Amino acid sequence: MKLLAFLPLLVLLAMFAKSLLLSFRAQSPEDYANTDPAFVLKTHLSGPILSEGLIYGPTGKMTNSFVARMVGEWDGDTGTLSEEFTYSNGKQQSRKWFLKLGDGNSFTATADDLIGEARGTVSGSTIKMEYKIVLPEETGGHTLSVTDWLYLTETGVIMNKSEMRKFGIKVAELIATMRPDRAAQQ
Repeated sequence: MKLLAFLPLLVLLAMFAKSLLLSFRAQSPEDYANTDPAFVLKTHLSGPILSEGLIYGPTGKMTNSFVARMVGEWDGDTGTLSEEFTYSNGKQQSRKWFLKLGDGNSFTATADDLIGEARGTVSGSTIKMEYKIVLPEETGGHTLSVTDWLYLTETGVIMNKSEMRKFGIKVAELIATMRPDRAAQQ
């Protein structure tokens, strides 16, 4: 009988352990340290970039898709990534990231809709970034904690997966591709 009283607690602990040890959040930059091709911010986030993606809500259903045209520019160890999004619901959004390379494989980034700085790590063929973002008022104005991973493939395409959480609970997910925008380069 005493064991049954602890069963809900054990289930919660098991779910929490799974979330931390056996999920998207469990990976670390060290897991990818020896992977190729090497992700170089100044190379792979430079020039015109085309991104296409899907956004999933808290139930796991796709809520929106987007196409974004980006332009990365660098001056020494500082860069900008300008983004122009067009969403499937007709909304448009502009964002500009300000990037600064740090010591080793680290970098920071800021943007108007972030709270403080994003902190990033480049490791092998990946980038991990963590930051807090404030959603537009028309989508609730919530502040979400974001874990953002970029994976560089052998063909030069970047696969992006982001999880957004509020109070530790996943409320949204983004999956996107990023690749050189050949049409904009001509």
